[in-house]
Amino acid sequence: MSTNVIETKDVSYQYPDGTLALNKVKFQAPKGEIIALLGPNGAGKSTLFLHFNGILKPSSGTVVVDGKPMNYDKNGLVQVRQKVGLVFQNPDDQLFAPTVSEDVAFGPLNIGLHPEEVQKRVSESLEKVGMAGYEDKPPHHLSGGQKKRVSIAGILAMRPEIMVLDEPTSGLDPKGAFQIMKLLIELNREGMTIVIATHDVDIVPIYAHKVYAISKGEIIKEGSPHEIFEDVQTIRDANLRLPHIAHLFERLHKEDEISFGRSYPLTVNEAKDKITDKIKDNKSL
Repeated sequence: MSTNVIETKDVSYQYPDGTLALNKVKFQAPKGEIIALLGPNGAGKSTLFLHFNGILKPSSGTVVVDGKPMNYDKNGLVQVRQKVGLVFQNPDDQLFAPTVSEDVAFGPLNIGLHPEEVQKRVSESLEKVGMAGYEDKPPHHLSGGQKKRVSIAGILAMRPEIMVLDEPTSGLDPKGAFQIMKLLIELNREGMTIVIATHDVDIVPIYAHKVYAISKGEIIKEGSPHEIFEDVQTIRDANLRLPHIAHLFERLHKEDEISFGRSYPLTVNEAKDKITDKIKDNKSL
């Protein structure tokens, strides 16, 4: 049975103006999995993520990392932030140094590592994200996708166990989005737990092992991608939609009265299997 590396127990958070951004959120990230937090803009995704490495402290409830309740003193936060790396939605909120290498080196230098070790981590991290050779480039001269990669490199240089990414494909073209998600899958295969916040329903079935759907600061459903998207009404009530492939099969089912069963396919391979099975069934009649 998987161990939960991040867990929130009835976490609520109220902003100073009285807005309740999170309401008794229960969330679990099992070790070694890719978990998606799915919800529309303003649902509370970013607010919840800021609790995962102690940037925000819950108004009530508990955040648990590696089985231990989060300690919000200076030493406790340093320890948590070495385990949990947070990549912001907008790379410009994260990148600030004059050069790429200085930006990636900032975290390791800040925890007192030897300069040789820092340089080693910078080189390895940039190599892993495909940005070797850009060490002396100013970050603000990079494309959106390149900035996102450098942001991830800065987190990798800290050697975290868990990477938390807020809208990792936001603002990227299809190729850039694919490259970022491919990188995250590679990191996950190496053992890193990945948690992503997204409103992109099309990437969730392809990449996520488990999904939490959030709306108005509350978790409204959790489960596998199929368990989430089988509940069509809940998805639409949360101002989300079905993935394109599932929506196509829903339309075929309703308008052409072609039944593909209760569960619509969510990926191209699943759609291929459904169609193949349907053809076989028709031939056997």
